[in-house]
Amino acid sequence: MRVEIWSDIACPWCYVGKARFEKALAAFPHREDVEVVHRSFELDPDRAKGDVQPVITMLTRKYGMSEAQAQAGEDNLGAQAAAEGLEYRTRGRDHGNTFDMHRLLHFAGEQGRQDQLIQLFYRANFAEERSVFTEGDERLVELAVEAGLDAGAVRGVLADPDAYADAVRADEREAARLGANGVPFFVLDRKYGVSGAQPAEVFTQALTQAWGARSPLTLVDQGDAEACGPDGCAVPQHG
Repeated sequence: MRVEIWSDIACPWCYVGKARFEKALAAFPHREDVEVVHRSFELDPDRAKGDVQPVITMLTRKYGMSEAQAQAGEDNLGAQAAAEGLEYRTRGRDHGNTFDMHRLLHFAGEQGRQDQLIQLFYRANFAEERSVFTEGDERLVELAVEAGLDAGAVRGVLADPDAYADAVRADEREAARLGANGVPFFVLDRKYGVSGAQPAEVFTQALTQAWGARSPLTLVDQGDAEACGPDGCAVPQHG
């Protein structure tokens, strides 16, 4: 069975949602027969490569909220990430264009190292002090090498703006065709869809149903799960 996950490195709910999905997958009896493929979805595709700004600034501009409200949302996100065993820097992160990272993820997929690379990208963006946006291509090369990829080949991909660009765009068109207007978006064997960073129990339900049934794509309990869309990421507030 194949599980396709549309996501963006800049999406905090994708980071959290991946951990929740993996918790369900680890307990799934047929986990060894599940192939996970990461698909591209840019939340900010029109942002120039060199246009980097603090996350708090981005949030205040997108949502019209105060800096205090934006910071409270980041603090809440940090708590939810921690509940999944994830590190999350609630201060000092920045936001930028993720197109090159998506191109590298397609390259990594050909080398069988896609999951390793996306996890390193998430860690670098959400947990580490160094930036994946301001240090240039060599920061991406460093992470790719840590994932097991060849440095020279990675530099070659980054130096060619057309390399894997069509693959990224094809993923984004497919997301639109499937009705995904936000991420994370999980498609299980093209039978069931799960939208948002759902609890692990929802992923367990979807894995079980997709394994045993053949049907058109059916959304499983979208509910009010948090997700990121073209207008930004839902910012949780303390109740």
